[in-house]
Amino acid sequence: MATAIQTRTIDEALREPPRSGPVGWALNAWNFCRRKPLGGLGALIVVLMLFAAVFVDGSLFGIDEPLLAPQHYDDQTFGEENLDPSSDHILGTDQFGRDIFSRILYGARISVIIGLGVVLIAGVLSLMIGTISGYFSGWADTIIQRIVDVFLAIPPLILLIYGLSVFAGTAGPYTRMFWIITIVGVVVTASSIRVIRGSAIATANNPYVDAARTLGASNARIVFRHIVPNVIPVVIVLSSVQLGTAILAEAAISFLGLGIPEPFPSWGTMLSINGSSQFRAYPMQAVWPGLAVAIAVWGFNMFGDALRDVLDPRLRGSR
Repeated sequence: MATAIQTRTIDEALREPPRSGPVGWALNAWNFCRRKPLGGLGALIVVLMLFAAVFVDGSLFGIDEPLLAPQHYDDQTFGEENLDPSSDHILGTDQFGRDIFSRILYGARISVIIGLGVVLIAGVLSLMIGTISGYFSGWADTIIQRIVDVFLAIPPLILLIYGLSVFAGTAGPYTRMFWIITIVGVVVTASSIRVIRGSAIATANNPYVDAARTLGASNARIVFRHIVPNVIPVVIVLSSVQLGTAILAEAAISFLGLGIPEPFPSWGTMLSINGSSQFRAYPMQAVWPGLAVAIAVWGFNMFGDALRDVLDPRLRGSR
């Protein structure tokens, strides 16, 4: 008796529960890219940026030599100032004879460090404060939200300029990077608390929270067992979008001269020096770092939007 061979379409196979291990990760990644092509392109940009940040040179591995970058970010070649793109210098050189492509790759490391530091601070603070404000409500919620209103009423750029002028006016590059991460993280936290608070309120009104409270569960147990796990996906989505915001904020600060000083290759600093002093004579020197900022911010935003659609059950079926 002949047996019929059952065939399955790709869509049916992708509906199966995800497998564990590398095969499952690859299948989930393919499914994500198939359903969210722009999100997949954004994820590719994010991965390439992280790869460039780690392997631009060997300093993280105890090797003081460039790996991906053709030259060190501060190597100057006299007689090769303001060169056009060529086989030796893919994006040309700046007014000091430094390779622009190498400096953009090193700038990716600075942007990644600042972006990850900002979203770490903003994620932890907004999760703590937003959960407390949304779950306990009452006077605690009122006080927290009035403080948030004060922060939101002041333009973010004014807060950044004032904070850096006060705390990092004469600081060195690493100290200034610390203050940039801290101040931008606090500013981003103010805009995230409202979102986390709303998610915490919605979760606290679910029947299983009332059931846990009826069974005698303490507030601490309810918060850590039921509220926080349901709020964390919102924090992850916010963090993925805020990475682009942090990179853009650092570029704006550096463009105004309050960022990481030379010779460290921040994208905003490259825009400030090249764009203001040499834009008319050598416009492409300002285009390359500006394009790097635009692509990085676009990639993080597209990846964050797609991640939101995947993690939010209400948007899971959208395209």
